[in-house]
Amino acid sequence: MTERDDRPGRAVRKAVIPAAGQGTRFLPATKAMPKEMLPVVDTPAIQYIVEEAVRAGLTDVLMITGRNKRSLEDHFDRNVELEVGLEAKGDSAKLARVQESTDLAQVHYVRQGDPKGLGHAVLVAEQHVGDEPFVVLLGDDIVDARDPLLDTMIEVRERLGGSVVAFMEVPHDQIHLYGCAVAEATDTPDVVKVSGLVEKPKTEDAPSDLAIIGRYLLDPAVFGVLHDTPPGKGGEIQLTDALQVLAQGDGPGYGVHGVVFRGRRYDTGDKLDYIKAVVRLASERADIGADLRTWLGEYVASGAGESTAADSSAS
Repeated sequence: MTERDDRPGRAVRKAVIPAAGQGTRFLPATKAMPKEMLPVVDTPAIQYIVEEAVRAGLTDVLMITGRNKRSLEDHFDRNVELEVGLEAKGDSAKLARVQESTDLAQVHYVRQGDPKGLGHAVLVAEQHVGDEPFVVLLGDDIVDARDPLLDTMIEVRERLGGSVVAFMEVPHDQIHLYGCAVAEATDTPDVVKVSGLVEKPKTEDAPSDLAIIGRYLLDPAVFGVLHDTPPGKGGEIQLTDALQVLAQGDGPGYGVHGVVFRGRRYDTGDKLDYIKAVVRLASERADIGADLRTWLGEYVASGAGESTAADSSAS
């Protein structure tokens, strides 16, 4: 057995993307199409996540998939017939867009089987990850390319070791929707030392307004802890419970820090936030942004949609 390397500065090169969920909040669209393939303007949500990993130097990507997720593999694979057709037409711009996803990274796939929670999904990645630190990216959160969150998390790991979790401050009445941190400030702005984590606490019991968002940089010590983690909230193996052990324990790979993210994040986790994400990203694009912003202003000024909303509330 290879001796484990516990150096804090060991390079992070692998990313794990759990994508085995059924996406029930987006039914009926997700009856036959994975939620991760829903387009954000003209790019599937999952591609934004892979692009973020690649920008941070993580070119070895493992997707944790499940049944009915074959289109994820197809998207990051070659489509020779389509490419030949576009090349024959001389449509180099579309050809480049099609090939972009294929050339992004080395993408691997493994099935989770029965989804038993995020902690279980991370355990499925153990054989691929081995004894290396790795990043977990959840597909419901798209982080703007102009705000390099992963770079900051990797820098914190290089200095302090252990695991690193991304947080955002949220209104107190929304903290029950998230995992929540017990944390104290460090000498570095927006970097905290985590001493505890609570999965979706009651609002009155929440220890802070620091909510976990879908980015984790995990030391491989997490695997040993997850093997001993019983099912928690919702009857699932919770990654939050394992991180709680790492935060409070002592030993190689233990210790948890947090990065408080204050950049641009687009939530695609439910229907309304998904629509907001599409509008925000589309409005900033060079090709359609100006026309969309003009139309949105005219649409809002006209009062369109108000009568429909009033009729819906009355019914």
